[in-house]
Amino acid sequence: MTKPLPDLDEIRALEEALHRAEVRRSRTTLEALLADGFVEFGASGSVYHRTEIIGLLLEEEEADGSELCADDYRLTAIAPDAVLLTYRTRRTETDGSQRHALRSSIWKRDGTKWQMLFHQGTITKPFA
Repeated sequence: MTKPLPDLDEIRALEEALHRAEVRRSRTTLEALLADGFVEFGASGSVYHRTEIIGLLLEEEEADGSELCADDYRLTAIAPDAVLLTYRTRRTETDGSQRHALRSSIWKRDGTKWQMLFHQGTITKPFA
């Protein structure tokens, strides 16, 4: 019997938690959300591993007034206990400039909770 796909809202909430400053500054929460073996291919072109990204997030500066908007979330099952979440983001800086990205994350269930195993951000042109 096939396991049902997790609720999009559940995975989206976990993903969006990682967008919030209070989560990005909590080692305990980051360690709970990011799986052992986590890798990120950043929009900058850099590759980050779990320990490195946790350190970078903990050292992030206070919010600079930029605003992140995310939309067009889609969830696809890729294994019995793994899903692919894709979405788009638009970051608007205080000077009005914008940066658009396509994002994808693989979330895996470790038996009790969902954890992010992989994330990628790819800079793109503004969406119509």
